[in-house]
Amino acid sequence: MAPPNEPVNPILNVIQSKSSEQYFDLSDGKFSVKGVPLLSEVPSNVTFNPFYSIWQSSSDVPTHLLNRVSALSHKSGFLGLNKEEPSDMLINSLGKFNNRDFLSIFRFKTWWSTMWVGNSGSDLQMETQWVLLSVPEINSYVIIIPIIEGSFRSAFQPGTEGHVMIFAESGSTQVKATKFDAIAYVHASDNPYTLMKEAYSALRVHLNTFRLLEEKSAPNLVDKFGWCTWDAFYLTVEPVGVSHGVNEFVEAGVPPRFLIIDDGWQSINFDGDENPDEDAKNLVIGGTQMTARLHRLEECDKFKNYKGGSLLGPHAPSFDPKRPKMLISKAIELENVEKARDKAIQSGVTDLFDFQTQMQKHKQELDRIIGGRDEGITSNIVSNGGCGSCSCKAKNYGMKAFTSDLRTKFKSLDDIYVWHALCGAWGGVKPGTTHLDSKIIPCRVSPGLDGTMSDLAVVKLIEGGIGLVHPDQAGDFYNSMHSYLSEAGITGVKVDVIHTLEYVSEEFGGRVELAKAYYKGRTSSLVKNFNGTGLIASMQQCNDFFFLGTKQISIGRVGDDFWFQDPNGDPMGVYWLQGVHMIHCAYNSMWMGQFIQPDWDMFQSDHLCAKFHAGSRAICGGPVYISDSVGGHNFDLIKQLVYPDGTIPKCLHFALPTRDCLFKNPLFDSKTALKIWNFNKFGGVIGAFNCQGAGWHPKEQRIKGYSQCYKEILCSVHVSEIEWGQKIEAAHLGKAEEYVVYLNQADEFFQMTPKSDPIQKMIQPSSFEIFSFVPVQKLGSSSTKFAPIGLVNMFNSGGTIQELEYKSGMESYSCKIKVKGGGNFLAYSSQSPKKCCLNGAVVTFQWSASGKLTLNLPWVEEAAGTSDVLLVF
Repeated sequence: MAPPNEPVNPILNVIQSKSSEQYFDLSDGKFSVKGVPLLSEVPSNVTFNPFYSIWQSSSDVPTHLLNRVSALSHKSGFLGLNKEEPSDMLINSLGKFNNRDFLSIFRFKTWWSTMWVGNSGSDLQMETQWVLLSVPEINSYVIIIPIIEGSFRSAFQPGTEGHVMIFAESGSTQVKATKFDAIAYVHASDNPYTLMKEAYSALRVHLNTFRLLEEKSAPNLVDKFGWCTWDAFYLTVEPVGVSHGVNEFVEAGVPPRFLIIDDGWQSINFDGDENPDEDAKNLVIGGTQMTARLHRLEECDKFKNYKGGSLLGPHAPSFDPKRPKMLISKAIELENVEKARDKAIQSGVTDLFDFQTQMQKHKQELDRIIGGRDEGITSNIVSNGGCGSCSCKAKNYGMKAFTSDLRTKFKSLDDIYVWHALCGAWGGVKPGTTHLDSKIIPCRVSPGLDGTMSDLAVVKLIEGGIGLVHPDQAGDFYNSMHSYLSEAGITGVKVDVIHTLEYVSEEFGGRVELAKAYYKGRTSSLVKNFNGTGLIASMQQCNDFFFLGTKQISIGRVGDDFWFQDPNGDPMGVYWLQGVHMIHCAYNSMWMGQFIQPDWDMFQSDHLCAKFHAGSRAICGGPVYISDSVGGHNFDLIKQLVYPDGTIPKCLHFALPTRDCLFKNPLFDSKTALKIWNFNKFGGVIGAFNCQGAGWHPKEQRIKGYSQCYKEILCSVHVSEIEWGQKIEAAHLGKAEEYVVYLNQADEFFQMTPKSDPIQKMIQPSSFEIFSFVPVQKLGSSSTKFAPIGLVNMFNSGGTIQELEYKSGMESYSCKIKVKGGGNFLAYSSQSPKKCCLNGAVVTFQWSASGKLTLNLPWVEEAAGTSDVLLVF
């Protein structure tokens, strides 16, 4: 690394901003932006270096990106520090601040991050990934981002008396350092959303270990509807149930265009099993599999024994949708007894006979339910027209035969993904069972995670360790799995449990170096086997994944798992956990959306808060997929999200919180609604959600309910809160003199201007409203005003409008609209049209003096569901 202000080579001059003004200054123990102090009592061992003095050139940075970063480099720089003693873990204050509002993102579990607000450095939480400071003195914002330098990654921690502590760690006691020139990045802007773009663009240029979302292609499923098997089956997933599940959607007229076969399809077993080459038996719910390991890189017997054609003929196996629910219910009963036993042990109870008796009873009942059905399925599928020999199976058995039959039966199914953990299975790969060099590595949790939420998954991983394939074989490992799956008709993978590498990096050069090796291997396999896009990242919400693992990955989860109820037993968790999920997704999208297409995760359409979730997914800007159990659907709700061809009216951007939410607490301040904004082609949208009732509790180190906050709140919404300038295609929409506003839930609309007072709306707990803002067009020199709202039977009505064209003639004016979908089309028209044509034919319409113009549109299969509407005035 070059010393401060000494260019590494002449190309560095390219990055130096044309502006001579430098925003930041560190002197006399104060760190300031344009003369405004941000941090005081900055230790003398902390340094600041301008961006251009640290950055090193790279030939694979796109020129336009380099130019963009160059022009703004005067607004940024790096904080560094020096220590006397080398260490693999360094902690140091960067200074202190008090009485300054901040928004931050921190890891509340190993895998998951969420937002936190406060006004002092001491209010920060452990494992903070970035902090955004409000600087109203200069009408600006400053972000400070702990980053990667060399073999170290960093995060923020709270200090005493307002101090911000930076914690840098290598993940290996063998990798130590004393000095950093660029361990944290700082950037300033007068727009918080532009700030995110500029900051992560600069870090992309500086680190050159990842690519921005704008540089990558999103997978095909990004604008489609899908089904994930997790909540439907958990670990009991098998071919018959999957086929019946897809069939229900198809018959209801909402065919899934992608399917995710979640955890439960792999060949896993436990270290102590009597038959090390056989699959583990009777696994039902998540948690029981977390110490198991892959014993082969292929599908388990449930899928391997599937005979091609079994589900296509007239004698296809039947499926009882009640059975998975029975299994899951019985497994939960067993789990609850085990939890009660563990609690009793912790309290000093020594007589555990009653617990053991109950557990044995539940296990026997569970085995009986599983055994009878599994034997029937295997017998039916294997014996139905096949010999069952190895040669026969190789040709017409297993996952390949199953995916082929799915595609034969369901023509609209474009993609089939399967789940796997980053290290293969939760417990990795079992040593000696594959051609790979795998070794069980004990898990060591970073002290930075001490202040985060307790997690069963972490407990289990520490208990069993991870069967880690040597990083030199990471490429072989992923290619072996993925090439087999690709050949079997799988088009992508959902990769979970990503942040296990930090637990097992001691002997592999630390977490950064181990991650680089694994992510390089995974990237190569993704390009080779899944078209470079077929991967959904999950359980990955930590900075070293985003800085090191997103060179190719273009979609990933931005929220914790969808929980249909609180796993800790809070009855209100059925409700308040749903609002918490939305907060995770909205605020994480601010930074994760720079790297990946935000994925808001699945939900269940028959859940008590299903409509609440559906409203957010409709405008989130990503795919819509659900995890319904077989027979457990609300198709009326799904049809407000999904077209009959399995596509969705998707927004153009990814949804983000409005500015007035950034430094507020929409979870338990009893007054703030979560408001998220987005764009469609011809208008903007704001969704207002009452998420009050729960949130992070720093002392208890968990997310808990705040029942006193679970009440109605008054929400204020204005068209100016849509950040029109964040997308070039939408910028002109923000310059309209007048808008029509449609409220989806209230089914009402009215006019407003940029100077109008905000709309006031009372929102009940776990409820929402979607506000669509459509610019009003004056038709020629006439006094007619017009604004198309779209299909109001869809949550995102504006997203149904595909094309819009206004024309003026000698004596008339017209509006031509291409609309996708069927149902109730609504527009505002100050005057009644003279004529309305639908797909070339004159049709009747309804118009009232209030300006309400309605027309019923059919789903036109031959035209991919689109209709041409012509209105003549």
